[in-house]
Amino acid sequence: MAKTMQPQELIDSAVVDPAGNKLGKVGNVYLADATHQPEWITVKTGLFGTKESFVPLSGAHTDKDGVHVRVDKDAVSDAPRIDADGHLSPEESAQLYQHYGLPMPRTSPDGRMDERMAGRTGDRTQGRDPAMGGDRGRSGMDSARRGKSEKDSMTRSEERLNVGTEQVETGHVRLRKYVVTEEQQVTVPVRHEEVRVEREPIKDGRGQAEIGEAEQDVVLHAEKPVVRKETVPVERARLRTETVADEQTVSGKVRKEQFEVTDDDGKRRKS
Repeated sequence: MAKTMQPQELIDSAVVDPAGNKLGKVGNVYLADATHQPEWITVKTGLFGTKESFVPLSGAHTDKDGVHVRVDKDAVSDAPRIDADGHLSPEESAQLYQHYGLPMPRTSPDGRMDERMAGRTGDRTQGRDPAMGGDRGRSGMDSARRGKSEKDSMTRSEERLNVGTEQVETGHVRLRKYVVTEEQQVTVPVRHEEVRVEREPIKDGRGQAEIGEAEQDVVLHAEKPVVRKETVPVERARLRTETVADEQTVSGKVRKEQFEVTDDDGKRRKS
């Protein structure tokens, strides 16, 4: 590398191959255990940048348009699939160097990467060089994973039914009265006078009497029903409302967004 690169300057930078093709953006920066300098980057490719490939920084340099690396787009696409979980094992590191046809770097006493091993990879793996004090206790390289900006994320939204109630007029009810005529029969007791002849014998036969005709007029009386109508209140009615609880089922169509991830091979998966 022409100059020391800072991890924070590399995050989210564009990665450009020797032909000028943009490979994607830098997702993570991996530091060498010995020098703590950037040695690998992961490039975010595919739909939404969900796919990450390891790209070596050996011989790379930064420019205004991004990070220029020595490997081409095809080599990056065919790179071994290694999880960017924050650790590279010695075996994974060797596998990547072998894929890109690059020599395995070794550390010199001054702490810098020594590329005098060009042309051979040897049996040493990084982090286990006896000259550096044996097993370092960590395999591979530490990840300088930085916080990712919000532009690397996507928000999924969906519609939901919010159901409530409102009071509306459903109709009118009127109370009215009207007149009907009906026949009524009422039995009324009545009295009347009748004539009855009462005879009373005269015992002593004294006195004078004349033989002749006589006539006596008696007035007879009778009771007759008399009909008289009067209006009296018999009942009172009023309208009153009451609330009755009921249940109704409502339905509606709602929309929601789904995630679909497509990689460089055209494979799609939904989540």
